[in-house]
This record gives sequence, structure tokens and C-alpha cells, in this order.
Amino acid sequence: MLRLAADENFNNDIVRGLWRRKSELDIVRIQDVGLSGADDPTVLEWAARERRVLLTHDVTTM
Repeated sequence: MLRLAADENFNNDIVRGLWRRKSELDIVRIQDVGLSGADDPTVLEWAARERRVLLTHDVTTM
């Protein structure tokens, strides 16, 4: 199954909507895994280590 991670810039309404439609979806929010405020390289490194696709709306740095 696809493993997802939503960073702090990703719209939480979308995350909640995905969970409502597909409750078994494997998605975590970065702020829920203790990475709130972490810089982009740290978040990307964590996502890669956890084998998660990172969802973001941050078009400036990602």
C-alpha cells in the first residue's frame, strides 16, 4: 500500500477528507511524528527513511 506523509504546508482539510473516504489510508502528518518546524531536508530525509511519499503545497522550496 502507498504510504503518505503530509507536511505542515499541506491542507489539513484534504487529509481529513481522505481519511473520511478511505479510513485505511496510511497517511501521517509531519506534526504528528514530532517534526513540527523541521527544515525541508530533515522532513525529506525522514520521509525517505520511512518510505513515504511526501505531500506538500510548498512550491517554493520543495
